[in-house]
Amino acid sequence: MTDYRFMTRSEFQCMLNLWNLPTKGGFVRDIQEGFENPKPAYTTTATFMKILVRKGFCKMERIGAMQYYTPKITKDAYCKRVMEKAREDYFGGDAVRFVQFLIDNNKLSQEQKEAIAAKLR
Repeated sequence: MTDYRFMTRSEFQCMLNLWNLPTKGGFVRDIQEGFENPKPAYTTTATFMKILVRKGFCKMERIGAMQYYTPKITKDAYCKRVMEKAREDYFGGDAVRFVQFLIDNNKLSQEQKEAIAAKLR
């Protein structure tokens, strides 16, 4: 069963493109511009956007014959949701083990480690 609180990789790329638009909203062609070449077909991008509307990540407003999409969730809010799910699923909710894993597996500089330590104080 699909967990509708999360996006597939392709859906997430569409949302990244939408979040990165200067107007924080756009048409399928605008969203398509954010993809690297080869860009997905217009119909593929349109399908992903319809799925994102159904999942509740963005909303669609009809402007003439075109659909205008705007996010219903911020990138930070979605990131928080994903990180909380990872902490629960992989570390049994243990924040210390989760942070330790991130520190141990991300080749952080000493400066970055010190900045993390300062945030934790």
